Amino acid sequence: MSTEAHPPLPRLTRQRQLILDRLAEADEFLSAQQVYGLLRADGESIGLATVYRGLQWLVDVGLVDSIRNSEGETTYRRCSPVHHHHLICRRCGRAVEVAGEPLEAWSRQVAAEHGFREPEHFVEVYGICSSC
Repeated sequence: MSTEAHPPLPRLTRQRQLILDRLAEADEFLSAQQVYGLLRADGESIGLATVYRGLQWLVDVGLVDSIRNSEGETTYRRCSPVHHHHLICRRCGRAVEVAGEPLEAWSRQVAAEHGFREPEHFVEVYGICSSC
């Protein structure tokens, strides 16, 4: 166990809290442009660069997940802090968090079979939700 002191994280500023709150209200992953547009529509005076920096900070500290959508654009969603995967609707964008112990066991097994340790993975499963 390391005894080195870690520098404190920058604080959750008002702008970061606004971004986090907006993401918490959404069922789908949102792009930075979408978050910016929603905040501006709410009357918030926030710049697009601030939204991009805020989103990256929220990802870095583990409060938000990010994935690339089918167009290659990074999108963001407020998710639980525990390891999980996503089911994402190809039509409406709705996202659902799912656990996947069989996948976890498989990844550990495959890694061990090939002499790897500490495997990591990120899985998104795309389909059509029951509402669509």
